Amino acid sequence: MARARRLESSIASRRPHLLSVGLFIPTSGAAGIWGASCRACAEIAAEEINHAGGINGREIVLKIVDAGECPQSVAESAEEQFIEGEIDAIVGMHTSDVREALAQSLGGQLPYVYTPLYEGGETTAGVFCIGETPTMQLLPAAAGLSERYNLKRWFLVGNDYVWPHASHRVFKRGITKYGGNVCGERYLPFGTTKFDTLLEQISERKPDAVLVSLVGDDTIHFNRAFGQSDLSGRVVRLSCAIEENVALAIGAQNTDGLFAASGYFGGLKTASNSSFKERYHSRFGSRAPQLNAIGQSLYEGMHFLKALSKQSETKDWRLRDLILEIEGARDSIFSGRGGSCSTMFLAEAVGHEFQVIDTYPAGR
Repeated sequence: MARARRLESSIASRRPHLLSVGLFIPTSGAAGIWGASCRACAEIAAEEINHAGGINGREIVLKIVDAGECPQSVAESAEEQFIEGEIDAIVGMHTSDVREALAQSLGGQLPYVYTPLYEGGETTAGVFCIGETPTMQLLPAAAGLSERYNLKRWFLVGNDYVWPHASHRVFKRGITKYGGNVCGERYLPFGTTKFDTLLEQISERKPDAVLVSLVGDDTIHFNRAFGQSDLSGRVVRLSCAIEENVALAIGAQNTDGLFAASGYFGGLKTASNSSFKERYHSRFGSRAPQLNAIGQSLYEGMHFLKALSKQSETKDWRLRDLILEIEGARDSIFSGRGGSCSTMFLAEAVGHEFQVIDTYPAGR
């Protein structure tokens, strides 16, 4: 009862002309490499929305929160900030275990837009996941690679948390349709930097391909080690979480046979992306953080929040049955029941850049 009174009091005292958006992004930990691009993309979106009159006449104010800490700590901090009236909404790019903690703590009490690729299945009221799921991102790419290079045997590597485990379950069910099978599987704690033993295990299993579901710094260390091993060039690597930032850190000498599946690459030659890149670099200059799918998802997430506010005149942020067109660097439509509907791309790393080699239409 005391908590309810505090909550009611905090909502009533909020500033009516400002909308405080908690930008929950990793500025530390394994995913910290994405922090700068996430912040830049969110900032330019907030500026654009404010220039157009804000959200329901309220000016957006971003409050940066480090979502790279342990899930429970992030959730406790978010709940306290909400109760104290410091955040009115959340737009977040972070790992799924953090999302689950936040959803359990604040689900239904404020709009929460979760922007990156994820494992699917989120049903908490008021939580809107606008990123790609394995069935729309991973499986078409794996099928395309399998056909292109006659891949049969797959070894799965991931961090030991919900996204890799859930995504790999989907993968194992789906890859059999294309004549593939899983010959090995390993899950590692965040912060792993030594991979000699794992690489030996992979070599012993003789896979045709490795599915890499490691996050940020961990995938950098793994792919550097892989690129310097005798597996490089003869075993294909596929990831849904490697983008331009991570590819740069891996190093051009270590990307032979590396492929990435994504709904966005910074080098896409589309009208929407060209316009976005021009605005982005005009705002942040030649030394702007590298554009990538992870950062762009925050730009999309901010515009989703604006679109949601127009759709929900009753301010019922728990709506599930809705279809929204989202402004961004790609043409994307969000369905409340089906998640994001966007074209997917399969790209090959050539040095430290990605070249798109296949496209999978939305809804495939």
